[in-house]
Amino acid sequence: MQKVITYGTFDLLHYGHIELLKRAKALGDYLIVALSTDEFNWRCKHKQTYFPYKKRKQLLEAIRYVDLVIPENSWQQKTADIQEYRVNIFVMGDDWRGQFDELTSLATVIYLPRTPEISTTKIKKDLRLS
Repeated sequence: MQKVITYGTFDLLHYGHIELLKRAKALGDYLIVALSTDEFNWRCKHKQTYFPYKKRKQLLEAIRYVDLVIPENSWQQKTADIQEYRVNIFVMGDDWRGQFDELTSLATVIYLPRTPEISTTKIKKDLRLS
């Protein structure tokens, strides 16, 4: 069984997120999403989510491409996650290109193209203008 993992906040879930999850799932048999906790987002990413962790997790679990949602509590947990869940493929959006190449000794690292016309940042910006 080929296991795939990806990481993200997945706040204000949109079709770009769904496309990323669909393409990530197509790379293997089992997709794990490490979802950034509210504390991690605030403490390390310096951003507050609109939806709390429990609601974002609930949304992700309802998507047919997602098999398991786990919490992301730190930048450093990726190595442990790959080992614990026996992950074969590590996937991130291409805006992270090169940032996780050190994981290639543990799993195949793939950077998928983002859906160019949509992002959570763009949605938040557009909502401020309306």
